[in-house]
Amino acid sequence: MIRKVNVKMTDDPVRHHGLESFLQGLSAGGESADGIKVAIRARCRHFNLRGNTDDRDFIAGVEKLLRQALPDEANTFTTNGEHIIYWLGPDEWLVITNDTMSEAQSQRYSAALCDHDAALNDLSGGQVLLRLSGARVEKLLAKGCPIDLHESAFPVGACAQSGLAKANVLIARVNATGTFDVVVRRSFSDYLLNWLAQAGSADGIDFLIS
Repeated sequence: MIRKVNVKMTDDPVRHHGLESFLQGLSAGGESADGIKVAIRARCRHFNLRGNTDDRDFIAGVEKLLRQALPDEANTFTTNGEHIIYWLGPDEWLVITNDTMSEAQSQRYSAALCDHDAALNDLSGGQVLLRLSGARVEKLLAKGCPIDLHESAFPVGACAQSGLAKANVLIARVNATGTFDVVVRRSFSDYLLNWLAQAGSADGIDFLIS
């Protein structure tokens, strides 16, 4: 079966995500309007945040910095359009923000936490965020993920650390119309996109950089 893909790339020569070789190796096809879209969210920064939820000053300080609430319910995430904050554990979160955050801002964030039992570590070079959309995405993910991704069991705002095609990932349901975020380690990203290309070929799958 012929794999149908649509590759969209910018003229920016800077390597942002380590997947350029994967994209360049695909055979371009016509865009599938009703197929699956996989957007590589290359221009994001990833931070691991650790802190004590019993420290109300820490919670208030982080929420003031990020201008949104930290998710305190297990396996949920919050977003304000600028940051996405995923719950990873009772004292751990993943914060993904746009790449307009300067190094000075990052240092100010860290400095604001220094009076608390907290830590903020930049993971941007080691992770990739993928946004999958389309009516058949849930079906595609179900081929390689052991958790139940049906909306009744995995509603909008839910996230979970799990496996996808034997790669460790974080999966989150963004909306009810088949949009999911998948965060994967950079070292597994090429493998995972190759798996998605093969597993989604029957439905038509398009890859793009956003």
